[in-house]
Amino acid sequence: MTVDPTAPTLPGDDPADGLVHAYLLDRPDRRTPLGWDEIRAWTPDQGTLWVHLDRLGSKAQAWLRDESGIDDVHVEALLEPDIRPRFESAGDAVLLALRGVNLNPGAEPEDMIALRLWLEERRVITLRHRWVMAVSDVRQAIDAGTGPAGADAFLAEISDRLIERMAPILARIDDGIDGLEDRMVRAQAASMRSELASQRRLAIMLRRYLAPQRDVMARLSAEPIGWLSPTARAKLRQVADHVTRYVEDLDAARDRAQVIQDELNNRLADRLNRNMYLLTIVASVLLPPSFVTGLLGMNVGGMPMFEWPWGFAVVSVMIAAIAAVEVWLLKRLGWI
Repeated sequence: MTVDPTAPTLPGDDPADGLVHAYLLDRPDRRTPLGWDEIRAWTPDQGTLWVHLDRLGSKAQAWLRDESGIDDVHVEALLEPDIRPRFESAGDAVLLALRGVNLNPGAEPEDMIALRLWLEERRVITLRHRWVMAVSDVRQAIDAGTGPAGADAFLAEISDRLIERMAPILARIDDGIDGLEDRMVRAQAASMRSELASQRRLAIMLRRYLAPQRDVMARLSAEPIGWLSPTARAKLRQVADHVTRYVEDLDAARDRAQVIQDELNNRLADRLNRNMYLLTIVASVLLPPSFVTGLLGMNVGGMPMFEWPWGFAVVSVMIAAIAAVEVWLLKRLGWI
């Protein structure tokens, strides 16, 4: 996996600064990144500004609160530590929180990363703390000269990239469930419990954020936002359809995993019942002989055949005969 050179945790970066990168999206020189001075001097007539920030950077927080022109309520929403997918219209601006799978080295995909966005007709502000690969995809497209050229195109592109990155993870879940079902058919259920629990946990955690994100994308594609072009709106509808399909796939994976779990429980219950049944049969066969041997083993006077040398052999034959009669009777009754 490639490492994002703009991630704030890499050597040489200043975590206190908070500026990951900034570009003018619709200018011929848009490949040239901007610094704080250019951001502060920017005006809408210069082009569409994209500012990407680390939300924990002190300079980034100070700029948002004091110089960005965003009201305090929405600034605090953008800086919220644990934010769920949400959409909020603020006049002609849009506050958006989306989630993407965590593809950082050593991370769990279901620990989904939040990407916060503030979008105006001529300005886009995005915030994250951990590296979001979808943002790196958009930046690479800008460096290649093929990136989005406006706020509406940026919104459609970043939404599509976030969903696109989820497809391999969802395919992995589906393949994992397929493998478990195949092993269940071949009766290889001994080591399936931990793997099944892992697949169910992954599906549940992903659905936790994808379900509200589906609603967010549906609302966003239908919201009457003046600067959102028909092309971008159509792409957002397509993204919403993809999210809906992914949620349905996760629901199906969760249901299939539940069916496998039920089958495992049924097999375990059958095995326990069979073992208990065999133990009951053995106890039933041994109970009368045990009673006889216990009775004859009492140390009291008057025990029959006590002085007779053939007494032990007679008792042994009698016990064997009782056991044989019991087995015949149980078979006749259909119990064994």
